[in-house]
Amino acid sequence: MENLFRLVDHEDFFARRCIIVNGPVIVGAGPSGLATAACLRDQGVPFEVLERADCKASLWKKRTYDRLKLHLPKAFCQLPKLPFPEDFPEYPTKRQFIDYLESYAKHFEINPKFNSCVQSARYDETSGFWRVNTVSTTGSARSEVEYICRWLIVATGENAECVVPDINGLCEFGGEVVHASEYKSGEKYKGQKVLVVGCGNSGMELSLDLCNHNASPSIVVRSSIHILPREIYGKSTFELAVFLLKWLPVWLADKLLLLFSWLILGSIDKYGLNRPSVGPMELKNTQGKTPVLDIGALDKIKSGGIKVVPGIKRFSYGRVELVDGEVLDIDAVVLATGYRSNVPSWLQEGDFFSKNGFPKQPFPQGWKGNAGLYAVGFTRRGLSGASCDAVRIAQDIGNVWKCETKQNKKRTTAGHRRCISQTF
Repeated sequence: MENLFRLVDHEDFFARRCIIVNGPVIVGAGPSGLATAACLRDQGVPFEVLERADCKASLWKKRTYDRLKLHLPKAFCQLPKLPFPEDFPEYPTKRQFIDYLESYAKHFEINPKFNSCVQSARYDETSGFWRVNTVSTTGSARSEVEYICRWLIVATGENAECVVPDINGLCEFGGEVVHASEYKSGEKYKGQKVLVVGCGNSGMELSLDLCNHNASPSIVVRSSIHILPREIYGKSTFELAVFLLKWLPVWLADKLLLLFSWLILGSIDKYGLNRPSVGPMELKNTQGKTPVLDIGALDKIKSGGIKVVPGIKRFSYGRVELVDGEVLDIDAVVLATGYRSNVPSWLQEGDFFSKNGFPKQPFPQGWKGNAGLYAVGFTRRGLSGASCDAVRIAQDIGNVWKCETKQNKKRTTAGHRRCISQTF
């Protein structure tokens, strides 16, 4: 408590409402933040979850397309302490996953503070606490709130902000340009020529969706790409890869995966899809690049329903010129160009996180920093990686909590001490 009173020495302490959180503050109420909160609840540690949107899992609810399903089997996507319902299919739909997250939050009594956008967070060495400054909005009302906490858990994830590349002439195109986060269905593009920029899992699936709605998609493939079948002889490719990596070196596991892929998919080079020289698992481990798990787009490419094109040289009105000199007439552009972390924009810290918004230490060391700072959901290993982080973080904080408070494990809710500015 003595250290808390040192905060009074800071002049701006009285400039806003202050909440002292008896436990960690979790920034982000997506799957990563919910998983960490649930594990903390299980450890008997109180917490506060801050979320800038007006709902839980806003990426899934507001920035995903209608046909989306989990690309991996549900066993690798469920969060800690609560499995998916038994009647869910092997690859749950977007709606089913959202329902699961809602029931997950309800089960563990997780009630985030919505519309609370973190402006900055920094460690106060004088007091030994984190100071998290937020702007909260309720209707037209706007208020500034500062949270004081001993532990700060960054759960904003890898996909906090859309990446919109600066492409020569795009502003002159004149037609509709949307990021994949705004795309819902190919129905509105029926009969149109659509250029999809980006050939990851989203780009491939959006191209498939456009083709299924009788649009004419072209997908930009600038560099080499690994495409694997989602299942290999009835077994999840991801599950098979996990099994192989338990017993074999990465290079040999990659050789086997590529052999199985060739037997199922055939050669893909002749369709403008060249494989990297590095295997899919090694590429994932070293560069974080996820292989595409094919769910039907490759058949459309082979039949001509989806056209593969090289990189873009420039756009002009209603057209795009490619690097090979070909010019295409197009009606719309979908930017499946991914997302990035937004951590550098608000976290005032340079030892744990790098400039790209990811922990400097690779998996599995990238979950814990100094001075009570933690990261969850930055492993580039999807929901299973986030779950591993959540369990480790909760156990680490829980051990300190139990030792210092000498409490038995029990279900608790966050306790606050509120300081209203200018009342002294």
